[in-house]
This record gives sequence, structure tokens and C-alpha cells, in this order.
Amino acid sequence: MALAAFLEDHPRVRRVLYPGLPSHPGHAVARAQMTGAGGDGFGGMVTIEVGGGARGAVAVCDALRVAVNAMSLGGVETLVSIPVYSSHVNMSARELARHGVRAGMIRISVGIEGIEDLRADFNRALAAAFS
Repeated sequence: MALAAFLEDHPRVRRVLYPGLPSHPGHAVARAQMTGAGGDGFGGMVTIEVGGGARGAVAVCDALRVAVNAMSLGGVETLVSIPVYSSHVNMSARELARHGVRAGMIRISVGIEGIEDLRADFNRALAAAFS
């Protein structure tokens, strides 16, 4: 939740999809269905969209140092992937549009690193990618 909120306020991030954020279209349903012991039961998957399409997403992922660019999103470390190059690579432009998948999207599986390390990593990578 902390990383999603940070990224939602970042000037280089166009959009954040995370059910714990009030801006998410399914937030009310998520709040009713997703509960956790700590009160934040919204999970560790965050999707962001950056400018520059797939090139912008690649530039951000390549500039990350704490988060790892990987095809798998199932480790204890923070992992990132670009759906148009991984999970959705075989979809046509029409299918991508129908599913709301855009070229500048980055999926983030938030791991166990400290939030300050992650904030600094994403802040630096976003600045480096678009400078």
C-alpha cells in the first residue's frame, strides 16, 4: 500500500492500479472482500503506467537497482515485469486494448524490502528513465 500510494503521487507515473487505493475502480469491492490481519489485505501486486510506452517501461525497469526485472512474480524480493513483453506478449493490439493492457505498464510484485529502499529505487529509476 505504501509503495502504491507513493507511486500514485509521483509526477512521472501516469496511473497506478492497486485495489487498496480509493482511485481504483474496484476499491469498494476490494475493501469489502479483502481483509488482512494488519488491516491492509489488498496484496502485494501493483501495476503502474509510465509515459513513453514500452520504451519508457523498459527504461524504468532497467534503471531499478533494488527491484529485479524478472518474468516470475513469485519471490520474496520485489520483482517487476512489462506485460506486453511477458504475460501478454502473444495478444494482438485489439486484445490488449480490450483487457486494458497498455505498452507503458509495469507490474510490480512487492517483496520484503524496506519501503524507504523501494521508494528511493523507484524515484531514482523514474527520474533516470525520463531525464
